[in-house]
Amino acid sequence: MIEDGLLRKWLNDELTDAEKLAFSEREDYALNQDIIEKAKYFKASEFSKMDDFQTFRDIYKTKPKAKSINWIRPLLRIAALLVASLGVYFTFFSNNLIEERTLASEQTTINLPDLSQVTLNANSEITYDVDSWNSKRRLNLKGEAYFRVAKGKTFAVITEYGIVSVVGTKFNVKARDNYFEVECYEGIVKVTSDTIMRHLLEGDTFRILNNEFSEVEIFDPAPEWINKRSRFRAIPFEEVIYELERQYNIKVVVRGADTGRLFTGGFTHTNLENALSAITQPMNLTFEISSPNQVLIHGNTD
Repeated sequence: MIEDGLLRKWLNDELTDAEKLAFSEREDYALNQDIIEKAKYFKASEFSKMDDFQTFRDIYKTKPKAKSINWIRPLLRIAALLVASLGVYFTFFSNNLIEERTLASEQTTINLPDLSQVTLNANSEITYDVDSWNSKRRLNLKGEAYFRVAKGKTFAVITEYGIVSVVGTKFNVKARDNYFEVECYEGIVKVTSDTIMRHLLEGDTFRILNNEFSEVEIFDPAPEWINKRSRFRAIPFEEVIYELERQYNIKVVVRGADTGRLFTGGFTHTNLENALSAITQPMNLTFEISSPNQVLIHGNTD
């Protein structure tokens, strides 16, 4: 209740020098100050008897303070609720959260405020706060993205499955259902996922697929998907199918084939028939395009 008293006296400009110092050290001081500044521009609706916030404040200051007036306590509660509500309002709407996303069969490259670049693969999205970017380079990722990070403060990519931290480097992050993979193409990348932490150097890969951890080497200068081609190294065939669906915005039905078999190879993003041939022939499978947006893959019946 002491703190509520300080808030009331502050609203009435009745704080002593010592109380002003104590009030300025409270955690909510900056928020309260911001609310008052913004509330100066608030205009009451035509249904209100008060013209604006200043009128409300002036009227409040002229009210008698006799202890016998019992309605002042509910009024203080209403005022406190108003202050809290305005605080939530301004905090929410001043948060400049940027969201970038791609649909199936789409790719896009985004320039971040520090001139870092992010290329999003199909069905992916990132979100970040542009207001705090200079002090905290951090974004959230769902899906897959290739990062070219400008040197500076720590750059963090936060996913459902782990956190990737760098300073200035090039790397790829895939964070999809039960599939978390980080590939380092330049510099040093720190990856933390649950109890596993690794520092990746150029050519290193950190992978957790279906709750199994593995590390492999890569020899490409960048992920192939940014050049319209997907590549896989010992990946269950069902993951290949999921990626094909994302790149072509189609539905694939597999019949009579083991989708858990490992696949090594790739497919193009520019020709569906060529892509289907590239993934079915090595697995001794056949395919048919049953409609513009559906494909059937069949197992060998011999």
